Amino acid sequence: MKAIRRFTVRPVLPEPLRPLHDLARNLRWSWHTETRELFRSADPEGWRPADADPVRLLGSLSAGRLTELARDEEYLGRLAAASADLAEYLEGPRWYQQQQSTGAELPSAIAYFSPEFGVTAALPQYSGGLGILAGDHLKAASDLGVPLIGVGLLYRHGYFRQTLSREGWQQEHYPVLDPNELPLDLVREADGAPARVVLALPGGRSLHACVWLARVGRVPLLLLDSDVEENAPGERDVTDRLYGGGSDHRLLQEMLLGIGGVRAVRTWCRLTGTPEPEVFHTNEGHAGFLGLERIRELSANGHDFEAALEVVRAGTVFTTHTPVPAGIDRFDRQLVARHFGDDGELPGVPAEKILRLGTETYPGGEPELFNMAVMGLRLAQRANGVSTLHGAVSREMFSGLWPGFDSAEVPITSVTNGVHAPTWVAPEVFRLGAGQVGEGRAHQVLAGGPVADEASSGSGTPRRWEAVTGIGDQEIWDLRRDLRGQLVTEVRRRLYASWRRRGAGTAELGWIDGVLDPDVLTIGFARRVPSYKRLTLMLRDRDRLRELLLHPTHPIQIVVAGKAHPADDGGKRLVQELVRFADDPRVRHRIVFLPDYGMGMAQKLYPGCDVWLNNPLRPLEACGTSGMKAALNGCLNLSVRDGWWDEWFDPDFGWEIPTADGSAVDEDRRDELESNALYSLIEDRVAPRFYDRGAAGLPDRWIEMVRSTLVSLGPKVLAGRMVREYVERLYAPAARSRRALAPEVARGLAQWKSRVRAAWPEVSVDHVESVTDTAAGGSAELGATLSLRVRVALGGLDPDDVEVQVVAGRVDSGDAIADAQTFPLKPAGGHDLEDRWLYEGPLTLERTGPYGYTVRVLPAHGLLASGAELGLVALPTEATGEGACVLMR
Repeated sequence: MKAIRRFTVRPVLPEPLRPLHDLARNLRWSWHTETRELFRSADPEGWRPADADPVRLLGSLSAGRLTELARDEEYLGRLAAASADLAEYLEGPRWYQQQQSTGAELPSAIAYFSPEFGVTAALPQYSGGLGILAGDHLKAASDLGVPLIGVGLLYRHGYFRQTLSREGWQQEHYPVLDPNELPLDLVREADGAPARVVLALPGGRSLHACVWLARVGRVPLLLLDSDVEENAPGERDVTDRLYGGGSDHRLLQEMLLGIGGVRAVRTWCRLTGTPEPEVFHTNEGHAGFLGLERIRELSANGHDFEAALEVVRAGTVFTTHTPVPAGIDRFDRQLVARHFGDDGELPGVPAEKILRLGTETYPGGEPELFNMAVMGLRLAQRANGVSTLHGAVSREMFSGLWPGFDSAEVPITSVTNGVHAPTWVAPEVFRLGAGQVGEGRAHQVLAGGPVADEASSGSGTPRRWEAVTGIGDQEIWDLRRDLRGQLVTEVRRRLYASWRRRGAGTAELGWIDGVLDPDVLTIGFARRVPSYKRLTLMLRDRDRLRELLLHPTHPIQIVVAGKAHPADDGGKRLVQELVRFADDPRVRHRIVFLPDYGMGMAQKLYPGCDVWLNNPLRPLEACGTSGMKAALNGCLNLSVRDGWWDEWFDPDFGWEIPTADGSAVDEDRRDELESNALYSLIEDRVAPRFYDRGAAGLPDRWIEMVRSTLVSLGPKVLAGRMVREYVERLYAPAARSRRALAPEVARGLAQWKSRVRAAWPEVSVDHVESVTDTAAGGSAELGATLSLRVRVALGGLDPDDVEVQVVAGRVDSGDAIADAQTFPLKPAGGHDLEDRWLYEGPLTLERTGPYGYTVRVLPAHGLLASGAELGLVALPTEATGEGACVLMR
């Protein structure tokens, strides 16, 4: 029979065990080995590392076991130590506080918004890399003491659980998640009533949400939940599942995340006394509406829309994660318009101005669509991609918002992602490193804090990481074999469970005991399954792959996992294609597909693999952090040079798969070329190196690559490094910009921008000449100086409103300037009767070869983050005058 009502009965812990409650409800246990061990020893049989959950574990302990633990002096001593350690972790000064003590101007708090968070498998609120990155961001911020407030949605069905049919077709299941059974607490008002966030909907309806709190170390994570009694059935389902439903459903989710999220932050700060955030970080465009709510707040306090926009922009950071326009949320403008204005949300904020923020005004844009990333960029003074290559791709993709500027000058920088080492490093790897530097320092090193930045050796590697060089070859190889053996055991367990769900009987599955071999080169491939990640590239030549799997002396084995989006039948067909190949009795002991890829599986998969494979279509991988997690465990990378691997590839860390991007080949031919390159690399270089044994019977060159990966690549891929970059390069400057915009200053800046935009059509470069002639033939000598004179029309603007620049550098065959440098020119006297101003300055020729220059006029103001911020530039025309290209030989 089915229960008519469900509720949770919480355990009553004996007094000596009360600290277990706080330890269980702070997710720091998910990356703190000692705390996890404490819970495991409370119930060794019930603790499953892959999906461990202390809250559930405590609820399952019998009264007898609780009594036994309450009398166990050794256990109580460990409990007291863990409790004291957590208290010190939560309250003690860390890197951020140390920076403040030295006078650094840092934000009082930062609000970090993301549609998904992958903190632990016990809180399944993620689908893939974006959520895992967000979870690692929170954890690293906690370790560093950064005063972050996370904001997201609580999805009652999460993403989905994946199983396979007998035919290998992906099937989705949506388990119901009860927040009362999760490591969450309801945020309550002072009188005990649940705190509520309310949004107005068209037709006089309302969307209500309660707020759940997840404690991620020092960081509060606020999750909004629409499944409350005040809502009608349609509104209750707004937060039913991650990335589900149609456009109206997604729009309501994003309004609740952005607008409701700001209101949840205000409620949290009011109830707890937490400082109000000075900086708001939008992790991808899904949360972009947060800027509109902050404009509404400021408008209610007397700011006009344009002044409020300046204040909001100054304190906002926007991170884009997609390298393709198809990955951006876009809504019909009329759908967005229905939800705003006097009959919906944000009354007093003109709907037409909201729509303008998301309009694709660039060539090729669709004016009837509202683009969330475009709005995110317009509402943020600072923006970034998530790897150096992705930053360049993003500048190109969004360059239409800054017409007249080369893509290199589009104001989108990059902060390369990192991963939270304490979460992803296997305990065995940690213990091996701790044996060299001590456990306490090892924790600090992995957190990416000050110890990791101690003086470097001549190689530039932090000395605490270089200590790994003292670990013996035999120790490293024994560790790698142990981790590979653990993965083999885990794969067999999961594969058996998967085949049982597919309908196989026990008598059919004896072969699973022979699946994989702890002494065979193991390659891992696990990720989401959009087409650009090319799950099935390895199947391009199946005969050749079988030869690699079954090689008599250099065999390989492959573990594959991944989920296709429920609506992506093309992705599901790729999964089925891989599964059917792996089902072949000839190779099924050498290649497996594991369904239901998630954090629990990943924490076994990364350490257990020898090689991590990644073969996306370059440059469509924004970052790709799975290879980072593998590298931190001594796994070598075999990857297309995309995302992070493009900037940090080194032959000591692995291998690059040659690509055919940029070639005049179709997609099918490209796959053929790149798959052949992959097969050849494995056959000729990767496998032979793994099996090449030295005098001691060890693969000496392989072990040296593992050591180099740990020592030299390890410090780069840390989330601690990433978060410190965000603080220093984005959060701190954003806070300073926000503080500078008092109401009257913001109003003045908005008026100045309006005046400049109105005048700009009349701004022009009228004439350019060099006072000193170049040598005959259009060439000049290295070190020569040109004295430039430029006349510009300012259209009624003052010289203080602009900067006139020379842009110079090497030129290609089409006279385009590359590696450009800019030099300001100075006003030389007043203006003539035609309101033209004279500017002068020198240009020293410091490079040989084809060289050229041009001049331009940009808006200039002390509160702009860059000269390109307004997207306005005046350039010479063909009729301007000399403006010519100087050629040097």
